[in-house]
Amino acid sequence: MSQMSKVQQFYDKSAEYEWNRLERHRMEAAVTMRALAEYLPPAPATVLDIGGGPGRYAIALAKQGYRPTLFDLTPNLLAFARVKAAEEGVELTDIICGNALHLPFPDASFDAVLLMGPLYHLLEEADRRQAVQEAFRVLKPGGICVAAFIGRYASFRDAAKGYPNWIVENPESPERIFRTGVHVAGPASGFTDAYFMHPTDVRPLMEGGGFAFLDLMGVESLVDHLEEQVNMLTGEAWDAWVDLSYRAGKDPSLHGASSHLLWVGRRPAPGE
Repeated sequence: MSQMSKVQQFYDKSAEYEWNRLERHRMEAAVTMRALAEYLPPAPATVLDIGGGPGRYAIALAKQGYRPTLFDLTPNLLAFARVKAAEEGVELTDIICGNALHLPFPDASFDAVLLMGPLYHLLEEADRRQAVQEAFRVLKPGGICVAAFIGRYASFRDAAKGYPNWIVENPESPERIFRTGVHVAGPASGFTDAYFMHPTDVRPLMEGGGFAFLDLMGVESLVDHLEEQVNMLTGEAWDAWVDLSYRAGKDPSLHGASSHLLWVGRRPAPGE
């Protein structure tokens, strides 16, 4: 089975789990939405959500008046997104199945591009570069790109909290992740094949694809793996934690301590 087939098969079985994941990780969703509010052009801009899965962010943006196209590798996630969009009373501009390495859109088609999923699962550097180049190609000059990464050390924090014997029961896997960032899923793995990005490698990848840098933040920042009590908050207390996490996440000293990294950049206009 090809690596992309493994990824598709994993997500085909987990549509509802993926939709609910951001209920369990509220800070990830809140900080991401705040970044989108800060950097995306105003609605009704066109947004291509590459690897957007069950449509969490595409649907949220549609509610704000954006015109999102949801694009994903996994048919079951897209079918789930259609149902959820109808339930939420919004219409997505389009829902298309395909591979982030070969986007079926003309050059300079979108005002903004979200690349918040594919870079998790491209194990080869050449494929990551190609995905970035494709995102750049379909983005209009002056447009905004937001890309997400799983941090290099996320799996170690997961293991320390939930299954600490992993590091000695399967020592080749943590060693490979530590050295290369590559996770190859075994039969008992709770995740599929993945690439965990070192924070210092994010800007070279994205700027190598032609983008101009705007921001890089650790999404969970201060509350990563400590979110249970914070997740129960509402109102002023919740808003205060989101604000603090958003500001602290931009501190480079916290980037390696966040499970997810969010990069924001811009396709330069001609002459820039």
